[in-house]
Order: sequence, then structure tokens, then C-alpha cells
Amino acid sequence: MSRFPKGISPSAPIDEQPTIGLIGMGEMGKMYAKRLSDAGWKKINACDLPSKLEQVKTSMKDYPNVKILKDGHLVSRSSDFIIYSVEAEFIKRVVAEYGHSTKLGAIVAGQTSVKAPERAAFEEYLPDDVHIVSCHSLHGPGVPPAGQPLVIIHHRGPEWAVQLVEDILRPFQSRYVYLSYDDHDLVTANTQAVTHAAFLSMGTAWLNADEYPWESTGLYVSGIEVVKVNITLRIYSNKWHVYAGLAILNPSAGIQIDQYAKSTTELFKLMLAGDKESLRKRVYEAKSKVFKTNTQHPILLSEDVLDQFSLGKKADVSKALSNSHLSLLAMVDCWATLGIDPLAHLELAGTPIFRMWIGVAEYLFRSTSKLDAAINAAVSDVTHRAHDAEFTLAARGWSQCVSFGSFELYERRFKETAEFFQSRFKEAAEVGAKMIQVISQSGKK
Repeated sequence: MSRFPKGISPSAPIDEQPTIGLIGMGEMGKMYAKRLSDAGWKKINACDLPSKLEQVKTSMKDYPNVKILKDGHLVSRSSDFIIYSVEAEFIKRVVAEYGHSTKLGAIVAGQTSVKAPERAAFEEYLPDDVHIVSCHSLHGPGVPPAGQPLVIIHHRGPEWAVQLVEDILRPFQSRYVYLSYDDHDLVTANTQAVTHAAFLSMGTAWLNADEYPWESTGLYVSGIEVVKVNITLRIYSNKWHVYAGLAILNPSAGIQIDQYAKSTTELFKLMLAGDKESLRKRVYEAKSKVFKTNTQHPILLSEDVLDQFSLGKKADVSKALSNSHLSLLAMVDCWATLGIDPLAHLELAGTPIFRMWIGVAEYLFRSTSKLDAAINAAVSDVTHRAHDAEFTLAARGWSQCVSFGSFELYERRFKETAEFFQSRFKEAAEVGAKMIQVISQSGKK
């Protein structure tokens, strides 16, 4: 008789509940442990760094199905399905230490956001009799997983191993997306690398300008502005290593971040030269490549959605309407230059956050009046000139940081900016939660 949780019929050739192992109990590891336990999986082994043993035990005290062990050797040798929830920077070292203890015939997965280092580590350090069926929830630990994309990568092993992984993860109610290791990294780079670079640069520019512009000038209060601010603050309120791994360890991401800095610089030079004709020609060429006029999908962010939210206090409305949107012009110019179609991955990675990232650029470029207003402001209105200068410098700085391949430098740069926004995270989180809810509902419609 099957002892699987209620409502789950095993499709793999196994009658007894498998033992689940979690190596790494950061935010995602804890989220997985809690949700799997709540769903009725009774045998879950987990571990973290030895120095965090008691801390992890305390955090999981209300989950008796989760047994905290002292190291990855004990988890590996006793578990049928093992997930490494480890930062991409450290995945090789951790798998090298615990991989050889993996139980005979077990299935191993990883939750790294960049899969190239994970694949290399698994292939080098896991025994040949171990199956590799990896996964990646394309959302953060604070986002409910129901309906969100969950990537499954069948790299090595029989089909029943994939079916068992599907059974174990089914309580998340996520939408399975099947990719290879290479395709996963390409999709995440094409949808996240440039957007991350844009919003990281915005934050650093505001830090260097030493102001919260939506408070001091009234320039960032609603519509496109509130989405830009909210995404920027959302990124900086998260863990730095989530973004560092994608930027530094994914080769495609590095190329895109470098091009983003180039696009920003070249567009800013046209603005300084007052060359409106050349700027407009370049922007509209980018629009024709990325947001093709014959596209069938509805616009991701509508006026009705954006007008529901605001940050700070409204000041001079005329000023609020004048904005060059250099960050978004450069984002689309970069995609066009590299031949990237981010909307092609909408079905694969269509989370509410993804819709916000891509949607804010699409919202600007799909409106001729808004796009022309941005071009006019870029050339004729100096209101944003100082901010655009800071932004250009910030974009180049982030590109150089990534090219150095230094996690230490990335961490320092990220945390300096995050500290500047610390006092504003709560307000942004409240607005962001409402925005995600509205966007999710609009997506269903």
C-alpha cells in the first residue's frame, strides 16, 4: 500500500515514501523543507553549515518531519532524493565534499540559479550510479509557488526518476517547465541579466546622488516610475549572491551586462550632443526588433494596473511626466543589439516579477506618445541630466565589476547600495506585494 501523501498517486515504480534530503538550509532550503513537510512528506533529512546546526534546529522545531543532521554525509547516505540548495559560487566545493556519500541509486538535484557550475560539479563528483534530475523554482522564497514556473532538468537517469521528482514537488502546485542545463542558463540570462543590470544601476545612481528622487523631487511617484523604484528596492532587499551568481558564472549574462553598459553610454552621448534625430532612429530601430508590431500577446502591464500604485508624495505633476527613461531605452537597445527576444521566454519564465521586469519596458515602447516624450526629455529637458550621468557611470561600474569575476567586489558594491535603501524596504515591500497580486490576477485574465 502506498504511503505517499494524500492526493499524490506515485507515477514512479515505488510504493514506499522516499526519504528527501536537503543540503543547505538558507531561505529556499527552509521554504522547501516547510512546504514538503506540510504536504505530508514524513521523511525529510536536512543540514547546513556545522556552525548553524543549532540555529537551523530552532528554526525547524515546529516541523517534526524535518530531521536536522550534522552534515551532508549523513544526508547523502540516507536520502533517496537530494537537493543541494547552495550558492552557485560554492556548489563545486560542497558537492566535492559530500557527493561521494550519495546513496546508491539516489536522485540528485540542485537549486542553483546558474546551472553550468552545478552540472560540472555533479558530473565530476557524483558516483556513476546516481541519477541527476535537477530543478529550479523561478521565484524567491517569499513568493507563493502555486502557478509559478518550476524548471525540471532530466540530465541523467531513467524516466521514472523524473516522475518521482514530479511527485515529490507536486504539492508546490507549480507549473513544470522542462529544459536542459544549457537552455536553463540561456533563458535566465536572456530574461534577467539585462534587467538586473538596469535596476542595480538605478540603485547605485541614487546612492551616488545621495537622494531618494521619488521623495526629494517628486519624479518617481506612479506609473512606470513606481515599478522601476519597486523593482530596484526589491532587488536590493534580497540576498546579493542570488544576482552575483547569475552575473559572474553565466557566460551569456556577462556578455549582456557589458553590452548594456555600452548601450547606456552610447545613448547618453547622443543625449549630450542634442542629436535627437539619431537618438530617435536608434530607439525606434530597437523597438522594431524587440517589440514587433505583429506580436499576438497582450501588453504585460496596462495603464489600469500601473495607476493603482504610488510611492512617496506627489509633487509637481509636470515634472513627474518628464523623464528620459535612459535605463529602459538602454535595456531595449541592448536586447536589439544582441538579437535577444525576452518575450520569447514569457511562457517559460512568466512569473509576476518577470512580467514587471519586461513589462515596464514594453509599456514604454508600445506607446508612441510615451516613447517620443522620453526621447524629447532626453535631448531637451535637463531635469534628469544629472541622474542620467550618475546612471551611466553606475552601469559601467557594474559591468566592470562583473568582468573582474570577483564575488567579494560584487558583494561590497551591492551591500553599500542596499544599506542606503534599508529604511525604505518596508514601504516598497508593501506596495510590491499588492502589485504582484494585481499583476497575477491580470495575467490570469
